[in-house]
Amino acid sequence: MATQNLTLSIKADLLLEARKYALDHQTSVNQLVRGYLEDLTGLEGRRRIARARLKAAMDRGIDIGPITWKREDLYERR
Repeated sequence: MATQNLTLSIKADLLLEARKYALDHQTSVNQLVRGYLEDLTGLEGRRRIARARLKAAMDRGIDIGPITWKREDLYERR
């Protein structure tokens, strides 16, 4: 897949801390940002799929079997 460049505006002290973090973890700030975006979009994708599956299940309805009780039975005091 082709890649594209991205320009970010970020505070100098934050960038310095990100570079230190990247160095400590033997990676680059670029890879940290790429990984974050992949995780973010992957999570959203999973959420989107889960919402679609839930909606489909709700549209189909849930078969709970025959109703063998009356509403009054639920509130009957013993």
